[in-house]
Amino acid sequence: MVLREQKRYFEILKKYEKKFNSNELKDYKMLVKRDKDDEELDKLSMQKLIDLHEKYHINREKKNLDFLFKKPSEEAENNSNQ
Repeated sequence: MVLREQKRYFEILKKYEKKFNSNELKDYKMLVKRDKDDEELDKLSMQKLIDLHEKYHINREKKNLDFLFKKPSEEAENNSNQ
């Protein structure tokens, strides 16, 4: 179970590698090497991985796309009817 979660975290974090600062990147690369060796991460390493996931994936800003779903204003409708 833990190994499967670990793989999922690595798949998700792969997209955010470019955003990591130097310390995070160093830690992440070390964790990736351990994952490639099919090692199960210890508690501390797993917590680092989870912290990176929470920082970059869970807390990212979501774009506001509400303007795409608004109905056209009544003025625009009235002008096109005349």
